[in-house]
Amino acid sequence: MALMPAAAMAADRPLANRCVSAIQAQMALLPAGPVLLNSYIVDTGAQKSDFDITQENAAYVYDNALAGLALLAAGDRAGAARIGQALEIGQNHDRYWKDGRLRNAYQAGAMAGPAKLPGWWDEQAKVWREDPYQAGSETGPVAWAMLLWTALGQTRAANWAADWLDDQLRAWSGYYGGFYGFEPNPIKLIWQSTEQNTDLYAVFRNLNRIDDQDHAQNFVAEMYDHAKGLFNAGLTPAGGINSLAAADAGIWPYLAGAGNQNSAIAAITMLRRATGIGFSAASQGVWLEGTAFAALAVRKSNPRLAGMFLLTNRNNMADMGYVYATVQPELSTGLTVGPALKLNTPETPFTYYRRPALAPTAWTVLAGLEVNPLAR
Repeated sequence: MALMPAAAMAADRPLANRCVSAIQAQMALLPAGPVLLNSYIVDTGAQKSDFDITQENAAYVYDNALAGLALLAAGDRAGAARIGQALEIGQNHDRYWKDGRLRNAYQAGAMAGPAKLPGWWDEQAKVWREDPYQAGSETGPVAWAMLLWTALGQTRAANWAADWLDDQLRAWSGYYGGFYGFEPNPIKLIWQSTEQNTDLYAVFRNLNRIDDQDHAQNFVAEMYDHAKGLFNAGLTPAGGINSLAAADAGIWPYLAGAGNQNSAIAAITMLRRATGIGFSAASQGVWLEGTAFAALAVRKSNPRLAGMFLLTNRNNMADMGYVYATVQPELSTGLTVGPALKLNTPETPFTYYRRPALAPTAWTVLAGLEVNPLAR
């Protein structure tokens, strides 16, 4: 991670500190030792939605790795290590896999083996349910766990995960999306993501895995659209260009050093929604996670815009200190959660809801401290 000059950080340190304190307060509610945090603070009342039910005990790997990096940036190495250790327990003590992968999510709380997956009790059917996305293993979340591990010196875990990626998901150019669904035969996702390969480029570089680094970077470079001046989202399962303009695909290559700032500015301009940005061109409202990392991307070139973006996040904080996922009640991403597991069943749209959320809170810390988690 790259630390910026103290003078540049000072203006947003109070906001960052408030978010750090909120993350630490949630950790303090959990037992001592390795833990993972709830990704969303959900509604548990009588009016709770399906989203609240399925997310109530879910700790996503990406969100938690990001929170660990935020804690590390704020000087709380012990807190970051609790998350890093929990993720390594998940890797070492999976209920089925023994190959170095991580699931996309685990149960929030204290982590011990065998690692428990999120789920909920279906009262009508009288069965325990699990979510096929949460049980799967996507490239991006694994890469973010690797970023945290390398920052903490847990290189054995990071390299084991990298070996799994090379063995299972290395494509002719770049890496495939991952696996969706349940063991023993989850569906292999053969689409490819600019964002995920950007993550891998950053962490392979940090691990000094030069061949893997170049393999991921070459894919990212291929996704640059010179006519539009920004990066496409990736490749479809059929191998065609996915031309959707998306915040992470548009901005993260610059943060990782795989794209120039003009490409990030082009993406921000296209996705600008009032005082924030959307998840993608399909989003009609503001996605606060992306608004935070957009602020990080323009802190030097346009500090006024960066300040406005962070003010939006400051104005959308819950009383307990977490930033909400969205400004509006819900936000379309233009993506689906995963392939349908049953014939004649439509794919589930990937939608964000206005709940206090770990990922935008962590990105607000990083933007406020001006610490870039994708830098060397």
